[in-house]
This record gives sequence, C-alpha cells and structure tokens, in this order.
Amino acid sequence: MPGGPSLTVQSEQGPAGRAITESRLVRWTLIGVALVFLGFFLVVPLVAVFVQAMEKGLEAYWAAIVDPMALSAIWLTLITAAIAVPVNVLFGVTAAWAIAKFEFRGKSLLVTLIDLPFAVSPVVSGLVFVLLFGLQGWMGPWLKEHDIRIIFAVPGIVLATMFVTFPFVARELIPLMQAQGAEEEQAALVLGATGWQTFWRVTLPNVKWGLLYGIILCNARAMGEFGAVSVVSGHIRGQTNTVPLHVEILYNEYNFSAAFAVASLLAMLALVTLAAKNVVAWKFRRELAAQERRAPGGEQA
Repeated sequence: MPGGPSLTVQSEQGPAGRAITESRLVRWTLIGVALVFLGFFLVVPLVAVFVQAMEKGLEAYWAAIVDPMALSAIWLTLITAAIAVPVNVLFGVTAAWAIAKFEFRGKSLLVTLIDLPFAVSPVVSGLVFVLLFGLQGWMGPWLKEHDIRIIFAVPGIVLATMFVTFPFVARELIPLMQAQGAEEEQAALVLGATGWQTFWRVTLPNVKWGLLYGIILCNARAMGEFGAVSVVSGHIRGQTNTVPLHVEILYNEYNFSAAFAVASLLAMLALVTLAAKNVVAWKFRRELAAQERRAPGGEQA
C-alpha cells in the first residue's frame, strides 16, 4: 500500500521502521506482563461484578433492576445522555471544524479550554456549578426569585454531565480534520458548492468514523459519570439519582446484591462500548485501506 509498509512488514518492524531485535523471551515476557496486569485490574473486577450480582439468583437480580428507584435512575441517566451527547456532538463538530480548517486569534486558547475538563477533577466541576447556580451562588438569588431550580435538579445534572464530556467528540475530530487538510473543501467551493453542501457532502463523510468514535466515548462517560453529578444532584431518590448514584446508595445501605446488580448495567455498558469502539476502528482501517488502494499507484504499492 502507498505511504507505508505492508501488513507483513509492519509485524516485523517497529513504528519508526526499525527492525525488532528483541528475543522471543523478551517479547513473551512483555506480553505476559501486560496480560497479567489487564487480567488483574480489568477482567477480575468485571467478573466479580457479575458474580456478586447473581449471588442471590436471577429472581433477586431482576427484582433489583425493575425496582422503581432503579428504573427512575436508569430513566434519568438515559435522559441526561440524550441531552448531553447531541449538544456535545454539535459543539465538537463546530469546534473541530473551526480549529482544523481556519486560522484565527485565540485558536490555541480554544484548544486549551477544550482540554480543561480532562485536567479538572469532576468534583471540582460540580462545585463550580454549585458556586454559580446554588442558593448562595452568584445567580442563586435571581434563580430563586424566578422559581428556577438548577442545583439538586435535572438541569444541574445535565450541565455537569455536559461539562465533563464535551471534549470527547472535539478531541477525536480535531487531529483527524487536521490530517485531512482543507483541499477537498476548497475544491468543492471552487466548483460552486455552498458551505453547507461542502460540510454535508465532503467534510462529514470524511470524518464519520472519528465522529462515531467520539460519540461512543461521550455517551459512555455521560452515562457513567459520578463525581460531578454527585455534587449537583442532592441524591434525591426517584428524582435526581442516576445509575452510578443509585449504586452508591445501595452499597452504603449494605444491599450489596442489588448494588452489584445495578452496577452490572454499567459493566455491560463498558463492554458494549469497547466492542463498538473496536468495530468502528476496524471499519475505519478498512475504509482507509480501500482509499489507499484506489489512490494512483495503489495497486502497484
């Protein structure tokens, strides 16, 4: 294939094209250490969650899932993700398009701000919203006067979730758009396409797999967020408890079987997310390889 070594050569060379000279013993030792580490810190905890969830049988497991408080937490989690993810997709695509395709003053500052939730503790993020919208916060008196509740209510949960998840889509798209350049968009504009036509028919198809990858990560984080949501929710059962918060309450009440049963939903979400990520990455690699084969000289590479 053009632009890089074949799959066979890649298996024999390092990322920089240097031949791998380590002995078989060193290779298998490194692989073994990695597998032991992953097994101990990832596989064993996941298995333990499902074992504990089924400890009292399928009937008890199902009862914990269909409990009204659990269903309320599941419903709130779905609503929060259904609001936060589309908003973050819109922001992520817009920010990535602006950063990758245009030069403007303050561009580096915008990139830094996008990374801010990665650097700030989720608990601190929740406290920021309490400072802004709490009863004693900057906007608290005005909100109380107009009978608007944000903290200890659904809007606060959605805002906190949006804050901790908004970098995921943008961070997946920015390097992808930068690597692709702006030549195709410029060609479309020269041929008479409008800005929206260029976006829908050129830009978006080129980044569809990166966008889907970012959406998957954003959704998984939104549904599993604990720290920021815990600060702004108030832990009101049946009203402001998401699935992670409901698990915490059950565990603190020593209802371990129900806690692990509900936690197994988050574990299954993690497994589905992992599978979806691998499928998207596989399809992206296939499409990239097909594009390279169609490129001039691709058949001879």
